[in-house]
Amino acid sequence: MSRAQFEDRLFGGLRYVVIALLLIATVFPFYYMVVLSFRPTGQLLLHPGSLWISVHDLTLSTYKTILEPTSKGGQGLLGMLRNSALVSLGTVVLTLAASVPGAWAISRLKFVGSRQISALFLAVYLFPATLLAVPLFVMFARIGLQGSLVGLAIVYIAQTVPVSIYMLKNYFTTIPVSVEEAAALDGCSRLQVLWRVVLPLAAPSLMATGLYVFMIAWNEFLFALLFLAATPSKWTVSLGLSQMNNAIEVPTTVLMAGSVVLTVPVIVLFYVAERFLTEGLTTGADKS
Repeated sequence: MSRAQFEDRLFGGLRYVVIALLLIATVFPFYYMVVLSFRPTGQLLLHPGSLWISVHDLTLSTYKTILEPTSKGGQGLLGMLRNSALVSLGTVVLTLAASVPGAWAISRLKFVGSRQISALFLAVYLFPATLLAVPLFVMFARIGLQGSLVGLAIVYIAQTVPVSIYMLKNYFTTIPVSVEEAAALDGCSRLQVLWRVVLPLAAPSLMATGLYVFMIAWNEFLFALLFLAATPSKWTVSLGLSQMNNAIEVPTTVLMAGSVVLTVPVIVLFYVAERFLTEGLTTGADKS
């Protein structure tokens, strides 16, 4: 056996080993979380390490408890889902509305510092979120946005706009300028060129960026805790589950049901938009 054949077999086998280990590290925790969410509390106490659940022991009471409003004895996660959806979708729409013109201007217009401005956008992430938390809290408290979903969405938009501009700019540079010039010769204004030509061509990148922004807003915890802790009716899912975790009266099975409810929407969105996500992330890297 030659050295090349040995290396091919060795690394080929190691590849499957690594894939298997990664699947175990990612799929197994989610599987165990789902199993716990369908188990009664009594069965969990009797067999805490069991990885299987029989049909007779399966229960949906945990999901009923976690989703029902507090007025009916539940944990009110359905209202938190609504709050998270409003904040996340609003953040996506407003972030893209601000990022698309900015990214297109950076990729097309020539001005002093145009090459360095992308690095400046990413430099925003050099500042840790905890450093900005207190000033933002004081500022929003003074203008009356503390405890408001609108104020929380504004914070998320400020966080996501820089990286969204960077991602979209890389994609816009791959769109031939001749296409925009042809539209301009047909009488389109710059705004019409952007709306009728650039945006349809950039749909994969818009989908990828929107999904990225949605996941950030959906899972964010620090600013949600800072701004909404005093108003339980405005809690998002991540904040609500954290508060339930600190409560002694909430069973582990109910918490696992809430974690499943928190995770499933992102998984569904990811698989629905997988083709657009892959195309949007890879095409922007093509500089040929």
